[in-house]
Amino acid sequence: MNTNTVARVRYKTIFLSDVHLGLPDCRIAEVNTFLRHTESEKLVLNGDIVDAWHLRRWGKWRNEYTHFFRLILKKIEKHGTEVIYIRGNHDDFLWRVMPLTFDKLTICNEHIHETPQGRYICVHGDGFDAVTTHHRWLAGLGSIGYAGLLRLNRFYNRYREWRGHPYFSLSKEIKAHVKSAVNFVGKYEEQLQQFAHRKECQGIICGHIHTPADKMIGETHYLNSGDWVESLTAVVETLDRRLELLPYGRLLEQTGLSDSVSVSPCELEEAGMLPEFA
Repeated sequence: MNTNTVARVRYKTIFLSDVHLGLPDCRIAEVNTFLRHTESEKLVLNGDIVDAWHLRRWGKWRNEYTHFFRLILKKIEKHGTEVIYIRGNHDDFLWRVMPLTFDKLTICNEHIHETPQGRYICVHGDGFDAVTTHHRWLAGLGSIGYAGLLRLNRFYNRYREWRGHPYFSLSKEIKAHVKSAVNFVGKYEEQLQQFAHRKECQGIICGHIHTPADKMIGETHYLNSGDWVESLTAVVETLDRRLELLPYGRLLEQTGLSDSVSVSPCELEEAGMLPEFA
């Protein structure tokens, strides 16, 4: 591909959540590629963009994480993109500065997004998780357990790749088959539906549980943007104002990119092979 030409897909609005910068399993190369090859009037970062919990314990800040924020700042500077950063539970340090607005960047707890179909309330969603809200120590243990499960998943999938088998997510399999996990997701979605109703909104866009969704719950349109650890999904508002889930693989198809490229955008930029934003 000619490095002087960057194929981009335009959207009205993009909603990203649960990038978890600092977690070893953060798919930073993929999310940076997503940012480089999309444009939008508004970008909503819907919580857990930075995983401060992991960084405080074991994490190491990488150049690719800095590149993530540089990409967003360039969108503000060169494209006039409005950026809404909603705090999550893993980046709860934002409580100290929010609400805060400067230029086209706003840091807040929730955001109302207006569409022709009605109002959508954007929240991370941790406030509807009783464990996260009332038992932070237990949520911390859960975070450690999830990181351990992801580490096990890495080794397991290396074995599967060696055997010629496709990627398999242990965490998704557990969520799908463990009754308590299934019940938790169901109750979580119901609480968010009730919250949207109280806010007089026709829909809700959230993250937190790493389970992408686009469905109706009663009369409420429920959208969950998933994560950039395993699902690699975002919610987008198309130019004709439709809200839908966008898997990373579909973006690769739309832009003609190959998902087999092993060099990250950050490494290419450091080598002087990437152009500045037009």
